Amino acid sequence: MQEFSHIKDDRAYMVDISNKDTVVRYATASGKIKLHDETVEKIRSGDVEKGNVLATARTAAILAVKRTPDLIPMCHQIPITSVDVEFEIGKSDVTANVEVKSVGRTGVEMEALTGVSVALLTIWDMVKSAEKDNTGNYPSTAIENIHVIRKVKETITNQ
Repeated sequence: MQEFSHIKDDRAYMVDISNKDTVVRYATASGKIKLHDETVEKIRSGDVEKGNVLATARTAAILAVKRTPDLIPMCHQIPITSVDVEFEIGKSDVTANVEVKSVGRTGVEMEALTGVSVALLTIWDMVKSAEKDNTGNYPSTAIENIHVIRKVKETITNQ
């Protein structure tokens, strides 16, 4: 069985990455929020009382990417060089895709996953009044399938 890199002698610790090469790193993550058809139409038409849902979710995703080490204890502070957030609006769902790029010594998949998670949570927060049932619950609203689509490591070439 493979050992976990962040656990040694039953203690959690941050992995030393100082000996790793500095390379270009990309990661893309995706996830989906299932909503009522009517809610999705309000997002599409810009008719949500709290404001522009996707613009707010995009900003939240970017902020979340930059704050990942504050949320996940063993993540390193890394130089984020770009964040791209895209949304796909379906009939009864919205998919968030977040690509993160860095030049550094460790990957950016946790940052991409955090960006997707916070984007979807922000969408939920902005439309929750339209999603509640008569008891104040959310029986059909769901965030699902948050995953890494790709992770790339490229050697830096001098020009």
